[in-house]
Amino acid sequence: MSEVNRSPGVNLERVKEIIAACKVERWALIPVIQRIQNEFGYVPPEAIPIVAKSMKLFPSQVQGVISFYAQFYTKPRGRQVIRVCRGTACHVRGAETLLKMLEERLGIQEGETTPDMEYTLETVACIGVCTLAPNVVVNDAVHGYMDPEKLAKLLTKGEG
Repeated sequence: MSEVNRSPGVNLERVKEIIAACKVERWALIPVIQRIQNEFGYVPPEAIPIVAKSMKLFPSQVQGVISFYAQFYTKPRGRQVIRVCRGTACHVRGAETLLKMLEERLGIQEGETTPDMEYTLETVACIGVCTLAPNVVVNDAVHGYMDPEKLAKLLTKGEG
């Protein structure tokens, strides 16, 4: 693969080191993928054939595991991941308004990352704290009873 097609900041030698540190058995596929993602923040697409070859799998098998589990990502993500809950309680209490506000403020759509790699905006089906609806999660911190005013303060605090 040429340098032009490589993801920025991906050291394929490091990918090989991660694989070598694990037992190269099919059962170790998920731990290998997890370690690669922990190292780079996502699973670089060019790492998939290396993992497949090392584990005697087809690249499509590795990609299938990555795409099956929601915890794995094949695109770089922002330093701060903002998730808007779209569960019924959150939807009824204004989550769509919060999502539109975030899209406008960050200049990205759901599923995208800002060009400076600071923010990734996502939605989730439910985070399980419906009594606090509507909810916004920034990285691992849940912010309940969210409204546009609180969201504006949260964003200002996060940017400052």
